[in-house]
Amino acid sequence: MPPAAIGLLVLLTLLALGLSWQAHERVQQLEQELVRRQQSTQAESSEARALARQAQDVSRDSAAKLALVEARLSEVALQRSQLEELIQSLSRSRDENVLVDIEASIRVALQQSAITGSAEPLVATLRQADERLARYKQPRLEGVRRAVARDLDRVKAINVVDVSSLTIKLDEAVRLIDELPLLSVAQRGKAETDEAIASDRAPAKKRPVPAAAETGWWPELQAQWTGLAGKVWGEARTLLRVTRIDNPEAMLLAPEQAFFLRENLKLRLLNARLALLSRQFDTAQADLRDAQSGLERYFERNSRKVLAANELLRQVAGQARQVNVTRPDDTLAALSAAAAGR
Repeated sequence: MPPAAIGLLVLLTLLALGLSWQAHERVQQLEQELVRRQQSTQAESSEARALARQAQDVSRDSAAKLALVEARLSEVALQRSQLEELIQSLSRSRDENVLVDIEASIRVALQQSAITGSAEPLVATLRQADERLARYKQPRLEGVRRAVARDLDRVKAINVVDVSSLTIKLDEAVRLIDELPLLSVAQRGKAETDEAIASDRAPAKKRPVPAAAETGWWPELQAQWTGLAGKVWGEARTLLRVTRIDNPEAMLLAPEQAFFLRENLKLRLLNARLALLSRQFDTAQADLRDAQSGLERYFERNSRKVLAANELLRQVAGQARQVNVTRPDDTLAALSAAAAGR
């Protein structure tokens, strides 16, 4: 083999060895780089797993915090809705409170008027309601104010029984009872007066003068019998009286029974007074009728004091009647309509 070929072969061999060596070095470097990359990847993977675990924990904590925040948010939203409702209710409550207060006061005044029989509680309540609505100046309540004005005029037009003045008149009638002259006493006094006047006006009877010729015992006896008969007739006239009596029971009233008669009349009038104070007008009318009947039956009708007592009882009987207080229906209807928002 020629030396050139051998040299070329040697050169190729050396070149191949150099290339293989270089390749081997290259492979080692690649292996080292791969190992280093693998180690770095493992470290990064471990770090990534740690970070993932940490991120999972953070995510779990964030989820719990988010749930707590959502609960708080829902609670805040509920409180906000309640607060808005409260604000709206407060904005509406002023009108509603005014309407409720006025309606409650009117119903209480109606009960007081029914118990006392007087329209003053209802009149005072309606006036207060009118003044309150005038100060409030709410346009939607003008209808209520007009209804209050109508009911106020209607209630004030009622003539309610003035119980205080009637009781004063009954007290005056009770005071007059002791001073009223009885019919029996008046009739006796009148008969005695008439008899005295008649005896004064009657001409004196002249006793017959016996004639001069008439002498003896017979004319004297006749004169004695005539004088005795005159005395008997005079005594009989004092014992018997003939008068006209319209009420026999009044004349049969004994003097000791007059006290009980007057006390009975006083009790009748006091019962009528109590009936007026308790608003039992039927009972009061019955007692007043009995008292008037007693005055007409047992007392002198033409007496000034009896006439005054009869006039007092007549006035009380004419005014003691049941009067129903008008209900403020227009006001109650207007209050209901305003409360309903119409």
